[in-house]
Amino acid sequence: MTDPLPINASLRRHPSLEPVLQDQFAHPSERAFARLLNLYGFAWSYEPVEFPLEWNELGVPVRAFRPDFYLPERHLFIELTVLEQRLVTKKNQKVRRFRALYPEVELLVVYQRDFVALLEQHGLGTLATFAA
Repeated sequence: MTDPLPINASLRRHPSLEPVLQDQFAHPSERAFARLLNLYGFAWSYEPVEFPLEWNELGVPVRAFRPDFYLPERHLFIELTVLEQRLVTKKNQKVRRFRALYPEVELLVVYQRDFVALLEQHGLGTLATFAA
């Protein structure tokens, strides 16, 4: 990203504070993660692709996985999960199925502990700050 007009760096807004569409995200933690992506200057899109995981006898998808973010410059999908570790079994099943069906697609799963560490590292509050 380059600025079209040079601006005194002290007057530039911190990228993590740049607005993102409020109703774009399924959970407030995703909004916070988007701000972190902005902070690091990553181009991203939110839930741009749905990957079928299971099909019925007619070939119609009946189960799918839609990763939260896509970073086009890195060809990387990111799935953010802030569920407690004991509750992530279903999500992990979807991730394993996704990886089996689409081994060429790079996926990073960011779990609660990693997300909390990012929040703390950047002084953006705690996970409770983003509870719905």
